[in-house]
Amino acid sequence: MLKSTAARWTALVLVVLLFILVPYLLFATQLETWTESFLEAAQDRTALIAIFLGGLLALDIVLPIPNSLVSTAAGFLLGFVPGTLVAWIGNTISCIIGYWLGLRFGRPVANKMVGADEVERLEKAAGRVGDWVIIICRAVPVMGEASVLFAGMSQMSWGRFLLLVSLANLGMSAIYAAVGAFAASVNTFLLAFLGAILVPAIAMLITRKLR
Repeated sequence: MLKSTAARWTALVLVVLLFILVPYLLFATQLETWTESFLEAAQDRTALIAIFLGGLLALDIVLPIPNSLVSTAAGFLLGFVPGTLVAWIGNTISCIIGYWLGLRFGRPVANKMVGADEVERLEKAAGRVGDWVIIICRAVPVMGEASVLFAGMSQMSWGRFLLLVSLANLGMSAIYAAVGAFAASVNTFLLAFLGAILVPAIAMLITRKLR
């Protein structure tokens, strides 16, 4: 029985991960090329760049968006405060979409794959540790998206979820934007690129230590 339950949970986790990873494998290169071309064409249009970057981050839950690079680019191209605001709004919208997808589609799938009793156990676990999972995983690639989907599946309180992701996204966005803005002040995007890699890497290490 335990082996059967574990196998079903493993299958559900794999489904969630595939939902996140498959778009990266299929469309990441094309989207990156198109994004670079657009930003080059819109260099002097600050408002257009802000809308574009915010829109990319808002669709991060369903498209292969390099979140850390886009958030850092917001700071690099727009400055610290505007970059933070754009990244924060975009990331928060993405979380709201992910929560709705988990609630609307993920929960029925979870009920079929692992059973209603196991989903209720997920709800109880989310009540105990869900807050920390949301906060800690936000800057971790893949896990950030997965935690949002599972929050919807477990029917985490909407108000509680929105508060948690808003605060977590604000901190994450400010860090990325600060790295990007500082890199712009010393006129090198290499520093911004390195920062965009190091921040999620540090978050992953912290997550592993806490586990």
